[in-house]
Amino acid sequence: MAMLEIKDLEVYYGMIQAIKGVSFEVNEGEVIALIGANGAGKTTILHTITGLLEAKKGTVTFDGKDITKVPAHRIVTMGMAHVPEGRRVFSNLTVFQNLKMGAYTRKDKTEIEESLKTVYKRFPRLEERQNQLAGTLSGGEQQMLAMGRALMSHPRIILMDEPSMGLSPIFVNEIFDIIKKVSAGGTTVLLVEQNAKKALSISDRGYVLETGNIVLSGKSDELLNNDSIKKAYLGE
Repeated sequence: MAMLEIKDLEVYYGMIQAIKGVSFEVNEGEVIALIGANGAGKTTILHTITGLLEAKKGTVTFDGKDITKVPAHRIVTMGMAHVPEGRRVFSNLTVFQNLKMGAYTRKDKTEIEESLKTVYKRFPRLEERQNQLAGTLSGGEQQMLAMGRALMSHPRIILMDEPSMGLSPIFVNEIFDIIKKVSAGGTTVLLVEQNAKKALSISDRGYVLETGNIVLSGKSDELLNNDSIKKAYLGE
């Protein structure tokens, strides 16, 4: 059984259909890349999975439970975390306060402290800047903070929306290295990313989204060598 299963998902914005019967699955331990051009519907799918948008039709199943109509705050407590596009850190709070916000659904203080140590170990820069206001961090550091905050909820699966957007090439490499480490640490990853080459280079499988439809899927190395993918997304 898949950890996360999306079946026949349809989502509308008013009269406009953004997602047109999408189905895919994420198995435990996988890194899955969802790639596609801007406006293809990638973010809409993530928002629907995490309860921020309502599906008109279809189901979202997590760990065998139908969560299609479950509110977002309850989905977090079930073991799913979302790193939103644009990072969305609390700019007027410190790095430390942002990280603590990520653990607001958890009660065990000892476990929260252990998670904080783990996050600082994975992101040493955040520990160095723990008393700094999040709004004063660079874009790359804010992305690390958004990822660290999500990991503070101790998720079984983490959904990442465009983590490389607007970052310098050095930070892009660093962020993708961290995603690999997060996966190696046992957390399942669903990655939405415009940088198709990078996403497919670290994922197990991929799905290609075009105007609300999945048009192609397969193992990531196969997609990297697919001529139509090379032409449309890899600039080759």
